[in-house]
Amino acid sequence: MSLKNLNVINKIPKNLAIKLSNHKIKKVYKKFEKNLNISENFVVAVSGGPDSLALAFLAKIYSIKKGLVAKFLIVDHKLRPDSSKEAIKTQKILKTHHIESKILTWVGRKPFKNIQSIARKKRYELLFSHSDKFKIKNILLGHHKNDLFENFFIRMLRGSGLKGLISLDKEVKINGKNLLRPLIDEKKEDLRFIAKKVFNFYVNDPSNEDKKYLRTQIRKLIEDLQKKGLDQKKLGITIKNLKYSNNVVEHYVSKNLKKNTIFSLKRKKLIVKNEYFKQPLEIILRSLSESIKLVGQKDFPARGKKLEKIISKIKNRTFYKQTIGGCIIEKVNETIIISKEN
Repeated sequence: MSLKNLNVINKIPKNLAIKLSNHKIKKVYKKFEKNLNISENFVVAVSGGPDSLALAFLAKIYSIKKGLVAKFLIVDHKLRPDSSKEAIKTQKILKTHHIESKILTWVGRKPFKNIQSIARKKRYELLFSHSDKFKIKNILLGHHKNDLFENFFIRMLRGSGLKGLISLDKEVKINGKNLLRPLIDEKKEDLRFIAKKVFNFYVNDPSNEDKKYLRTQIRKLIEDLQKKGLDQKKLGITIKNLKYSNNVVEHYVSKNLKKNTIFSLKRKKLIVKNEYFKQPLEIILRSLSESIKLVGQKDFPARGKKLEKIISKIKNRTFYKQTIGGCIIEKVNETIIISKEN
């Protein structure tokens, strides 16, 4: 063993090194290290569930080995009576394992509809805001293989296109932030094993068993399909092949934006050439979505159905002006101009 490697191992606190020596945990860590493969500081999103606690442990080891700064953020949505107590307990448990963390609280009125979707957006807003404060662009999320399959079926039921079906990717860039999912190839049960073995603790969120949520219903559906012979390995290959196809589409979207738009940073306006709307529909849809995100400075895209209506009107020459995603899209003579809404 080299002196350099010996010094790195000596930096890992003894109680963490002992946990890492477990054969099963060491195997998962090696895959984690290979999947993450970054040399920049990062933020780690922690919820207190087994997935995020496993992520916290693996990320801590990675940060020590690579000599990087890792900021651990616990998001308290305050959607359940015990959420704050759970966040504080999670913070204390992490601290006993040499992991300093900060609790981010969602302050404000809570929704009665689309609770999980809105909570997800609020969580990202909090994570983005604090990563900006730290001047860090990499955010680690605890999504795993089970989440990947659940997301696939949820998007399929909602009639999502190619990009939606494979939206839970290993790496996604949103407004200059890199959302990284180094556990996307891991099974939930293996992450639960790590959380139990390392911390002897994790939070059980009762909403995971609440049948009123679509995700819970999908989870049950997948379990039933597995009993009837669903081959997860083949499903994984299908999703992987769809990702390859998506990469091809993204190539042409990038080409369309580069060739057929002119962006004025000073005036915060995007001038769109006629050729922009002469591409296949999927290319136009994604190009328009990216254009609106760029000008409107939004983290998330506008809804696809609204974009389709705008595109249809533009092609049929019945479009004049519309507000969407913090932008004003208007037709000036024969040119489409996208500007930031005041």
